[in-house]
Amino acid sequence: MANVKYVSATRVFGKDATPAVDALDLDVRDGEFMVLVGPSGSGKTTALRLLAGLEPIDSGRVEIGDRDVTDVPPKDRDIAMVFQNYALYPQKTVAENMAFALKMHGVPRDERDRRVREAARLLELDEQLLSRKPRQLSGGQRQRVAMGRAIVREPKVFLMDEPLSNLDAKLRVQTRSQIAELQRRLGVTTVYVTHDQVEAMTMGNRVAVLSQGRLQQCDTPRQLYDNPVNQFVAGFIGSPAMNLRTVPLTDGGVRVAGKVLPLPVAIRNAAAHADLKELVIGMRPEHLHLADGTGEVTGDVVLVEELGADALLHVRLPEGGNPIVARAEGRQPPTPGRQVSLHIRPEDVLAFHPETGARLAV
Repeated sequence: MANVKYVSATRVFGKDATPAVDALDLDVRDGEFMVLVGPSGSGKTTALRLLAGLEPIDSGRVEIGDRDVTDVPPKDRDIAMVFQNYALYPQKTVAENMAFALKMHGVPRDERDRRVREAARLLELDEQLLSRKPRQLSGGQRQRVAMGRAIVREPKVFLMDEPLSNLDAKLRVQTRSQIAELQRRLGVTTVYVTHDQVEAMTMGNRVAVLSQGRLQQCDTPRQLYDNPVNQFVAGFIGSPAMNLRTVPLTDGGVRVAGKVLPLPVAIRNAAAHADLKELVIGMRPEHLHLADGTGEVTGDVVLVEELGADALLHVRLPEGGNPIVARAEGRQPPTPGRQVSLHIRPEDVLAFHPETGARLAV
């Protein structure tokens, strides 16, 4: 096993271009499942390819097991990569695909067969599947074969580049739990790339959030959800997303829908110190509570998303703008067109600088 470290790692495609990965500093602990997450173009796949040696580093370095591998060829880094498109050899059987890298490294046949059988058992691949060709497998089975090909290598680090993106929604949920459980059993350091923040939150020991090539925050899923360091992380992490609105400051709080919403003293002091006239406030849907006409915010329900146990209410406020989303009990939610009143506790409100996006009073 091994730890992984990015030290000011930078990659720029083209002269004078914006860096795809910009001075990335990130430590991945030995045996940890680290997820890199962000929107398209955030640099997460490029960061993975820097670690794999598939992209050159323009400045900085990467380390695997306290060894600088910046200039080491990919084949000598002792890593195994699982790609988005599985990259299986169509003419080879499942067993041959899984054992191919071992064969190229001169591993004896008996040892190859032992590792393939062991990986197949871990991945719940039936013995009869080992003789089939990739075209005879389902998408989920192909994904497990690609995983098996990485497992038999017994590498120091697993690298996974959106391996579930080609699966349907139900199979994706099932498979992500299997991958997380398998990683815990094997204890191999894993760096996993995804654009799906729900996938990131449910799989990673820690999650690194990237945007425009820069690391925004790296922490446990719970800390990212409860204590985002800036507006980007607050809006990106969570499903449904956090409600973010720019509102004017007033005595003791902010004005929302014609009413004054009190804010904690720490936020008010931070806003006064920065000489701000308005703030971006953030409220999670579960922190907007239906009230009996006495809530701080009143608006009209324009859409109800019924999810079974819960319902998501899209509420349009009098001042306009995008509706805010509140989570309600799913059995008898308010109907569209009805006016509702929402209670918001001051301690549940997060505040961000309207220009820099930085969190106030962290």
